[in-house]
Amino acid sequence: MDLISILPDSVANQIAAGEVVDRPASAVKELLENAMDAGATKIQLIVKDAGRTLIQVVDNGCGMSESDARVCFERHATSKIHKADDLFAIRTMGFRGEALASIAAIAQVELKTRRQGDELGTEVLIDGSDLKEQSPCHCPFGTSIAVKNLFFNIPARRNFLKKDSIELSHIEEIFKRVALINYGTEYSFHSNGRLLYDLHAGNFAERISQIFGSNYRERLCPIDEHTDIVSIHGYVSKPEFARKSRGEQYLFVNHRFVKHPALSAAVEKAYTDVIPDHYYPSYFLHLEVDPSRIDINIHPTKTEVRFVDEHPLFAILRAATKKALGQFGLGNELQFNPIEEVDFLPAPKGYVPREPKVNYNPDYNPFSNPTPQSNTSSGSFHTPAFENDRPKSDKWTSFFDLPSERDGEEKGTDLPEMSPAPQQQSVATAAAQPITESPCLQLQQHYIVSALPSGLLIVDQQAAHERVLFERYSNRRQGAVAQQLLFPVNCQFSPADADIFNELLPDLKEHGFEIAPLGQSTFVVTATPPDMADSDLQQLFDQIIVEHKGAMIQKFNDRRVSLCRTLARQQAVRPGTPLKQEEMQQLIADLFCCQVPSVSPSGRKTMVVLNPDTILN
Repeated sequence: MDLISILPDSVANQIAAGEVVDRPASAVKELLENAMDAGATKIQLIVKDAGRTLIQVVDNGCGMSESDARVCFERHATSKIHKADDLFAIRTMGFRGEALASIAAIAQVELKTRRQGDELGTEVLIDGSDLKEQSPCHCPFGTSIAVKNLFFNIPARRNFLKKDSIELSHIEEIFKRVALINYGTEYSFHSNGRLLYDLHAGNFAERISQIFGSNYRERLCPIDEHTDIVSIHGYVSKPEFARKSRGEQYLFVNHRFVKHPALSAAVEKAYTDVIPDHYYPSYFLHLEVDPSRIDINIHPTKTEVRFVDEHPLFAILRAATKKALGQFGLGNELQFNPIEEVDFLPAPKGYVPREPKVNYNPDYNPFSNPTPQSNTSSGSFHTPAFENDRPKSDKWTSFFDLPSERDGEEKGTDLPEMSPAPQQQSVATAAAQPITESPCLQLQQHYIVSALPSGLLIVDQQAAHERVLFERYSNRRQGAVAQQLLFPVNCQFSPADADIFNELLPDLKEHGFEIAPLGQSTFVVTATPPDMADSDLQQLFDQIIVEHKGAMIQKFNDRRVSLCRTLARQQAVRPGTPLKQEEMQQLIADLFCCQVPSVSPSGRKTMVVLNPDTILN
């Protein structure tokens, strides 16, 4: 009996669909790229329930004939290539002829298309690769394709989809990638009947501003380089606008969004020594390369490419970025006007210059009644003196004060429970007491060194502070006291991020933030926690959203813990911040009162103890 058989087309299409369409955003990508290949100048994207119920793309492109409307759903049906050599001269987005066949295999598809010279168009209805109907219809010229009930016949794949806010953010990212580089085309994006984007045709800079906000114009440095190997056009961010995530890095090759680690590293290396570690620049770059010198037929998503001239491309891109930063970055802001020549007038006749004199008190003795000097540390992070002269509203008031029951009674508020666990009570009592009595040393403004009866204690000040703050935020059982801002702060997000931020508002309110929606994607912050450091709220909230997305993708569903971790990381004292004796001693005392003092919330070691026997070994 023969064991090998040929799979039915419906099964083969479902297998192929698993490579091409793994989530609604993948279908959106294929449909938008098809619309661009059709020469459309106006494209509409409509989704419902983050693409589960409906994905519809409407364009005013060339349209299709009656026969093409049916054949386009067959596997390997394409108008982009005709022979193998065409693979090395591709300038279109699609070329394999797999996308529509894959989508039709896992959804219910409705296609309406008409060419500009035809009186009637064609309507095609397909249900899981099965042709249900094909008939003439009245429709505008161009193509409208609606994908309904995605994965309706593959329940397992549908169950792997994330919540709507996460899937919508993936769709929005695909929309940005396509709309960014095709800035000569009009785009609109509707989700559940709400208009998220309405982009008019313009230039590259205008499209960036339309998507990311008008304030981006002042953040970017233009790049325009032309060589025999590559032409580079686009923008990179100024160093002061570097971010803690790589979310705004867009690299296009021949109008196609690509991911290429080497070229991304070329841009980032140009920022060496001008941005802090673990910060990343934003960039929007378009590289035009001879199609014969690039291979895009590597991965079904067509985002991975190979270059024949990779090493020269790396050097050219890095040099072009450095040049842009030098011309339009820091150097552009430090423009010095040359000293103008001054015509000195002759002195009046009979004028005699006088010797300048300095008035002083000859009886003054600076050592007779010295004035106590302030011991305030200098640095970007202000740490006022402790004891009675410390301002109660300062950040260090809550960070380095151990709460007490008496304090709670006087203030009438619930203080966070900072007492150590029973099994750690002896450790805290034994370690914190000698630390507060013995002096501490700050090493490289990064580590705190102190003596213990058992050896030498070395504490990472940032990791330790993260642990203290994380447990303080986690132990808040009721809404924290809010401190009203003198001037409210407006924060703006993309539509998808605005939906996520709206979900986080109750948790943020619990920590002392007072935030209200202001329009569709803007929020106004009127109050923050009293222990909140002076920081960029927009950057803080952007990072909260980024980490919340990551937590949801990793099935980490406790968003309250994720929020506490992000707040602690953002508010912890940074390396390079000078600390005074009282601050170092109090930080170590607070650390030993934590339930998990040895590691930070992100898993970093907070401290290490060197025994006397092992110090010199």
